[in-house]
Amino acid sequence: MHIYKNKKTYSRNSRHARIRSRVSGTALRPRLVVTRSLRAMFAQLIDDISSKTLVSLHSKTIDTNADAGERTGNVATAYLLGKALAEVAKAKGVNSVVFDRAGYAYHGRVKALADGARDGGLIF
Repeated sequence: MHIYKNKKTYSRNSRHARIRSRVSGTALRPRLVVTRSLRAMFAQLIDDISSKTLVSLHSKTIDTNADAGERTGNVATAYLLGKALAEVAKAKGVNSVVFDRAGYAYHGRVKALADGARDGGLIF
């Protein structure tokens, strides 16, 4: 068993393991993984069969001056990250994904990233 600093981290990792037991990505339908930290967000498209990352983006590397609707702050950045990820995925020929929220609640920044990816044209 891993040593965790607190129950919150342990609970999230347990939820993530439970989700990963059911969710898997393929080359045609890769897994969209969201990683959230206090400073930034990361989004990756992963093909689990060949163990390859198809697309990877970081919230600090995208243009945050685009229109995010009524969203502000980190939620707006997450939305724009989802939209940017969808554009790159479309360029690589990926239209459909499986969403992996990695044990985080589908709320706030995680939901905004998913909405941005959907608005960008990805299908989940």
